[in-house]
Parts: sequence; C-alpha cells; structure tokens
Amino acid sequence: MTRNAELKAVNCSSCGAGLDILGGGRVTVHICPYCGTELDALDNYRAIRKFNDIKRPISPFAIGMTGTLFGADYTVIGTLQHEERWGVRTWIWVDHQLYSPTHGYAWLTIEDGHLVFTRRYRRPVWMSVHWVERSEHRPKVHTGSRSFHYYDTSTSRITFAEGEFTWSPKKGEKTTTVTALADDAMLSFAQTGNEREAWLSQYLPAGDAETGFGIQTGLKPHGIHPLQPFKAGPNFGFIKWASAACAVICLIIGMNLQGRSGEIALKRTVLTAADLPAELPVIVSEAGKLTRIRLAGNTNNSWAFVGIELTDPEDEPVFLAGRTVEYYHGRDSDGNWSEGDNKAQLTFRPLTAGTYTLSLEVEESGHWTELSYPQSTQARLKTAAQNRPALSKLTVSAASGLSSGLYMGFLAIAFGLLAGQGFLRAWWHRKARWRGSDWSDED
Repeated sequence: MTRNAELKAVNCSSCGAGLDILGGGRVTVHICPYCGTELDALDNYRAIRKFNDIKRPISPFAIGMTGTLFGADYTVIGTLQHEERWGVRTWIWVDHQLYSPTHGYAWLTIEDGHLVFTRRYRRPVWMSVHWVERSEHRPKVHTGSRSFHYYDTSTSRITFAEGEFTWSPKKGEKTTTVTALADDAMLSFAQTGNEREAWLSQYLPAGDAETGFGIQTGLKPHGIHPLQPFKAGPNFGFIKWASAACAVICLIIGMNLQGRSGEIALKRTVLTAADLPAELPVIVSEAGKLTRIRLAGNTNNSWAFVGIELTDPEDEPVFLAGRTVEYYHGRDSDGNWSEGDNKAQLTFRPLTAGTYTLSLEVEESGHWTELSYPQSTQARLKTAAQNRPALSKLTVSAASGLSSGLYMGFLAIAFGLLAGQGFLRAWWHRKARWRGSDWSDED
C-alpha cells in the first residue's frame, strides 16, 4: 500500500493535531510531535503505538525548516535522539532526517556541538563486526580513490523520535554500527536485526549550516570531531615548507662556516713541564675574523689549570684567562670508567693584524688519588703520581681567519621551530581525530 502523493496535511488519529506532510513518497511512518503517537503513513495514518515519554532534545533545527546544503534544498522532516552506553559513560546525539525533492533523503547529526551530514552509500562495500573482531591489523576498505580505516564499533538505541521517517523506528531498538575513517569522510556500516546499510558522512561547518538555513545555531563544538578538517590557514603550507627549507639552508651555511680551517697562526708546538711558563708568537694576518687557540695536555688521573695571557702587537693586554685540562679513569663494580677531557680551546676576535704574544703557565695542578683499585694497587699508583708532574706535556696551536656558524645555527633552529609547529599542529589534529578509536595496535 502507498499513500496519496498529493496529500499535504493530515490530522493525528490520536490527538487530532494537524500534521504537515513534508517527506516525499518513501515516508512510511509519521510520529506526532504533540502526543508521540506513531502513525502508519501507508495505512491512512492509523495509530500504531505511543513513542515518546521523554523531553524533546534541544536542537537549533526544527521540523519543517528548509535550507540549502551542498547545493541542494532540504527540509527537516524528522528528529531522532540516540544514546550509547559503555560502562559508566553515556553518549547522546541527535539525528535530523532531511528530504530533498531532487536529492532524496539525508541526515543532519548534532554531536558534541559538531554537525555531520550523512547520505546513504550505495557502492558494494562492507565492514562487519566479525571481520573487526578477528583482524590482527586495523581493517580497511577501499572505495573509489579513498581508503577507509577502521575507527570504532558502537551499539546505540533510539530514545526519542518525532516527524516523518522512511522506516519505522522503535523506542529502545538497538543498532550496531562499525565506522571507518578516511581523511575527509567516514563510512558507517549499520546493522539492525537482519537489515544492514552503509552511510557516507562528512563534516559540516556550523557557518555553512547557518548560511544555508538562515539561522544562528548557537552550537559550541566540544573537542575535535573525527571528521573535523584541519584548519590550516591560507599560507600554512607555504610557511611550513618554506621554513623547513630555510632551516636546512641555514644549517648547511652554518656547518660550512664552522668547518673552515682558516690559516695557521701558531704551528703545533709541544711544551714540556720544564718549558713552562712559555711565550709563543701568534701571527694574525687579517683583523676582524676569529682566531682559535687550542690546548691538549696529557693528564692522567690528574688535572692542571693553565693560565693564558694574550698581548697585541703593541704589547697591550687583550685578555687574561685560563683553561683546565683533566682526565680520570678507574674501575668499579660496573666495570671500567673514564671522564674529563685533555683538550681545551679559547676563541677571540682580534681587532688588528700582526704578531700577538701568547703566555702560558700552569698555575695549579694536582693528582686524583681516590682510585677504585685494590689497596696494593692504589698504594703503587699514589707513589708513582708523587714522582711525576700532573701535566708533563702541553701541545699548543692556533688558527686565524675562522668563521662561526653559531648565528646561522640559531637561525636554523628558529626556522626549524616555525616549520615544526606546522607539522606538530597537523600531527596533533590527526591524533585528536583518532583519539576516540577503540582499536589498539598493542592488542
């Protein structure tokens, strides 16, 4: 039996209220919004059962409201409220059935303040609960040019219904739904009893819905919805990739500057303990560029503080400083260990070219006798230490005309952070989209 397609309004056979007919020829039931009686649209709107005994859910969309979504005109013809329980948690969302004379039926869902637009998907693709339960890896389906990866499985029940529907909803009726997510859409595979259907959903920005229906929804989205696209901004991609490229370029330039060997200002000179204190010439051929003095000692379970004084070609002091060379080693319950460094360096920027004078002197030194060896071995080592200086050989060299990549390194870090925040934002958004998935790769 089919209802009269010319019928535009009826009276509720239970309470007598006038009801507009909005939903086209596939509507099978009409639930009265005044008394909650379910009417059979295929049998002269005969009363079937009472449906509602709870308060109507709050929604900015009302039955009879018309608007334009994705280039098609739709009318709101029905409202459903669903509830899902898992442990102590409860999720509630509202579905509005939509009807378009040119595009057929669709759903507009409100969940946590987010809007989702859904239409039936008629391509032969399916993901079953049984497939998910026996899979060792996250299931996925391919359709068209997209891949949909398993997201979650849920079982919900209807708690409220009013308006016109293309099937007969029953209060408390449970539906099991398997969802799979792609970058810009979600497939839902729903099974109620022996009936199963596939639906394709996409995110609907509140602004688009408000423009299409000419209303202010007042919706305040909570969290990140699995279908919610990443708001990149008009120049997001350019800034991210340009910053990454600049970071690499600055790093290469900095490494090139840092790696320059320069000119020899002081040939490698080996000084013994008897040679110290000593004065050595440092020849700087070009002013304004860095000059680096390198020291290398031969301390062994000992340390030495080397005083360094430099005077310019006019015999005026440039700086007075010092460096420590030290090296320690031993053995304990964890095995052999060592620490310290027998090398040190000092870098300065000469203001004039010419021959500088480098003065070196061991100002303090000492041996480390807290050794982790047997008593007999410790005694022997202590005696040997007392018979030799803490630093018996010091190797000195200097190079001038050097460049520093330090500032380019800082610039590379700055560009890297700018690029990194773009990648991090996109990564965090994707992680937030998948946070609600019940699949764990650790299972």
